[in-house]
Amino acid sequence: MTMTDVTHDISTPAAAGEAEIRIFVLDGIGEITAGDDLAEAIFAAAGSQLADGDILAVTSKIVSKAEGRQRAADDREQAITEETVRVVATRAHPGGVTRIVENRQGLVLAAAGVDASNTPDGIVLLLPIDPDASAHALCTALRERTGLRLGVLITDTAGRPWREGQTDIAIGAAGVAVLDDLRGTTDAGGRRLDVTVAAVADEIAAAADLIKGKTSGNPVAVVRGLGRLVGELEALPARGARLLQRPSEFDMFRLGTAEAHAEGFAEGFAAGRAAALAELRANSAPTVSTTATTPSPTSTPTEG
Repeated sequence: MTMTDVTHDISTPAAAGEAEIRIFVLDGIGEITAGDDLAEAIFAAAGSQLADGDILAVTSKIVSKAEGRQRAADDREQAITEETVRVVATRAHPGGVTRIVENRQGLVLAAAGVDASNTPDGIVLLLPIDPDASAHALCTALRERTGLRLGVLITDTAGRPWREGQTDIAIGAAGVAVLDDLRGTTDAGGRRLDVTVAAVADEIAAAADLIKGKTSGNPVAVVRGLGRLVGELEALPARGARLLQRPSEFDMFRLGTAEAHAEGFAEGFAAGRAAALAELRANSAPTVSTTATTPSPTSTPTEG
């Protein structure tokens, strides 16, 4: 096993004794195809190098390959459409149209996470149907094989609002906390923290990607030194990366600018049209008088 290490000193450790994080890749996993036993492949590559409290960051591509989540590349646009639940934003460019959408897994990603990189010619990969379930199955199998308390994150690459570039995030998780809720604690100056909830699973996924890389052929990294985040393997869906997904109704940026403008224009046009029709009906309705008419007095003939 080839190990490339990154050591990072934590200025304020989250727990006593946690002064560094070590990250290394598992070499020798090889090409994964549909039906392969992914847990066995990872276990064989790891040998005896895993330790209690380790977190394995596993690239979603090899999970998708093992689960047979692939289709012909000439159907890529159709695949994106089929994986889309809600269109968030679109933008035309010389090569076509980029679609940012919410997919079946509840993730907001470019092209619904449909990917053609690091795949055979003519094939695209879809994300695992249920990344949390995939992580749970993988974590269960690895714990059984090793006898160790391990955590598993399934990772994928995503862009971010307001920021250039992409980073890896956790789309599936098992046996490891995905959020570190610091609300109610105090900072170094003694001030109370009221809103801070660290997205630790995403932070781990991003750190692991520094070692895995995009073209190195290393789909699994081991993160050591965060054992405090590794816990019991609870039944689904008690925990998992879905906890990181903000429901669209609470998203302040639920739509792209063009889509928000179009939706607002359509709503304003509809409201204005309804008001105009209501006014037209009111002005064209016949007027009915409600004034009572006083009858004329009857003439009495005069006797002559």
